[in-house]
Amino acid sequence: MEKSDIKNLHIEEIEEVMTKNGFPKFRGAQVFRWIYKDVKSFEEMKNLPNNIIKFLEEHFYIGRAILIDKQKSKDGTEKYLLGLYDKNAVECVLMEYKHGYSICISSQVGCRMQCSFCASTEGGLVRNLTSGEMIEEVMATERESGVKISNIVIMGIGEPFDNYDEVMKFLRIINHKEGINIGMRHITISTSGLVPKIYSFADENLQCNLAVSLHSAIDEVRSRLMPINKKYNIDELMKACDYYIDKTNRRITFEYALINKVNDSKDDAKALVKLLKGKLCHINLIPVNQVPGKEYMRSEHNRIEDFKKIVENSGIQVTLRRELGTDIQGACGQLRKNYFIEESKRI
Repeated sequence: MEKSDIKNLHIEEIEEVMTKNGFPKFRGAQVFRWIYKDVKSFEEMKNLPNNIIKFLEEHFYIGRAILIDKQKSKDGTEKYLLGLYDKNAVECVLMEYKHGYSICISSQVGCRMQCSFCASTEGGLVRNLTSGEMIEEVMATERESGVKISNIVIMGIGEPFDNYDEVMKFLRIINHKEGINIGMRHITISTSGLVPKIYSFADENLQCNLAVSLHSAIDEVRSRLMPINKKYNIDELMKACDYYIDKTNRRITFEYALINKVNDSKDDAKALVKLLKGKLCHINLIPVNQVPGKEYMRSEHNRIEDFKKIVENSGIQVTLRRELGTDIQGACGQLRKNYFIEESKRI
């Protein structure tokens, strides 16, 4: 019989497993608490009787990622390449801010969105991550770094809303008071613009933050950068965003990667202002990460400043993202890509 990763189960599901197999319901909560004390085996769950330990060992395992590579930037940012049970690998990034430690995690192995400036999408989508594998990204990083993570951004490899159900389950498990207990307000999900899922996420009524990768306010330019725009254009995306804002009364962050002489002109800035003026939103400007083999270059300093000034003068809140980890292959996907290239050379 094939065993399954117990980290994929919410506390209620573990309680149900207990009761269905003739064990007291409260044993499920005990198991759940032990998992998030980061035990390696069921034998370490000291307050469980032997018959429950034996049952758990027969049906489940405690999923733990393998550290394949770790890089540390001169600014303190740490990037981890974690190996999964099936020899796939994902990246996550640990960043230190004044308010504590944040982690950027992946939601898929690879990505199908095909954004033309992104390293994550090379090779396409391999598979979705399970909720337990996403949780293990957080736990493995805490284990290796020795720090307590207080904020999570689901903005690494993959499109979170393309793995919607597992991401929603991840949120509810990571937020549970008996587990890691990270507050929903300390979690941000970033989407490239899967419009139907934005509506669904609004209806979840969670206190989680939403970021939307926009990168242009002009359909022709956005479609060139992000093929998802051909399916859900800017007008459809804005209607979904308006629904989200009206439903949740929460601000959306619009991510805008500045690419030299592609989407960073004064006219581009004015188009962005026209699109977002009056919305409950914040714009996060990001000098694009240069990826080997990609044609795009980060915007020149004066173009960034001119762009930012136009947005600021319109009254829309805007920030220029603090650049972290630029000396350790900062763009998501590069470390994973290079690892598999090296592996193929050894075979």
